Amino acid sequence: MAVLVAHVSDLHLGAHHEDAVDGLVVDVAAARPDLTVVTGDSTMRARTAEFEQVRELLDRLPGPVLAVTGNHDLPLFSTQRVLDPYARYQSWIDADLDPVVRVPGLTALGLQSMPRWRWKNGLVTAGQATSVADVLGGAPEGDVRLLALHHPPLATGTARIVGRRRLLGAVRAARVDLVLAGHTHVPDVRIAQQSRPVFVVAGTATSRRVRGTQRSWSLISVDRGEVVVRERYFGPSGWHTGRVVTFPPG
Repeated sequence: MAVLVAHVSDLHLGAHHEDAVDGLVVDVAAARPDLTVVTGDSTMRARTAEFEQVRELLDRLPGPVLAVTGNHDLPLFSTQRVLDPYARYQSWIDADLDPVVRVPGLTALGLQSMPRWRWKNGLVTAGQATSVADVLGGAPEGDVRLLALHHPPLATGTARIVGRRRLLGAVRAARVDLVLAGHTHVPDVRIAQQSRPVFVVAGTATSRRVRGTQRSWSLISVDRGEVVVRERYFGPSGWHTGRVVTFPPG
């Protein structure tokens, strides 16, 4: 039986396109996913009013929902970033910064890749890499194993995530099928050196910052090992399917 995942990212509520928000809820709900994943930057400036908007939107999306933090979900310049940077996120979105969600046929783990002391580039700690091995490596045989974080693990150069080597090592050891990320606002689908995992970066679903492409989200299907990624784009007539990428069973 196919497992269906809706992958939404970089909502940036507070600097969003209102029509895209309303249409996104309808479009994702119509897909009837088994899990909705939100890979960070749900707010624009981590203000309370923005988190209120995010909570309302998440409650309208089909559940269960697995969400993780992004760099915009921490206060920018304030004592709260030093003293309690995740307080608003934990109050409004999820108290667990590295959440685990299990549904029939799927085990999913989210990682908090945005430490308080880094501006944009992410970090995965040794403890988090161990969690990948424990949670996803210990998933029931036959489950789709899904990892979600804000920062793309395959990014290189100045965008390279700290802890990249240990993260990718844990991903391989745990036989992860899907790694979902955001951050760039540009959709991307690829594999690394092997047939698995499939790395999916979702574009921005609702932000005004489209960076040369349309607003988008990704619908991912896994059926007997075959992975199909359908990118859904927002245009003048609403949401529609654009690029479709298929990976045969690995």
